[in-house]
Amino acid sequence: MMRRLALTAVVSLAALSAAAPAATAAAGPLPLPLPLPMSLLQMDDAATHLTVAVSGTGNPEADGTYELECEPTGGNHPAAQQACDRLTQLAGESADPFEPVSRSAMCTQQFGGAATARVTGTWQGRTIDSTFERTNGCEIGRWNSLRPVLPNVR
Repeated sequence: MMRRLALTAVVSLAALSAAAPAATAAAGPLPLPLPLPMSLLQMDDAATHLTVAVSGTGNPEADGTYELECEPTGGNHPAAQQACDRLTQLAGESADPFEPVSRSAMCTQQFGGAATARVTGTWQGRTIDSTFERTNGCEIGRWNSLRPVLPNVR
């Protein structure tokens, strides 16, 4: 008797499994998804929007807080297009200009001035909060590699 129940259960499950695709096909094709609004299509995870705050350069034209937007270029950054071009170049080189200098780096002991900068926002779809200074050769090189996002100071 148990064998007959088990066999009936197996046959019933097999029949249901075979009927499920046919039932779905009989219902017709699945509806196509609605088109997304243009505002969602234009959102870019790799968008760049940075706030650059610079002080201590000794140049009143270089000191200040600037907004930089890329693709399309915008904001009040004094060299916005060149800064966006540089950021695109760095991304193509797989370079991370916002990475701090390693604590184990051996840097020349030279002083490049009292200029400091803080860059916050988004670049290549990730959050940026980085500080820059010119206190040794490594930090000067890091600053210079990000010009013209950061001003040219001497």
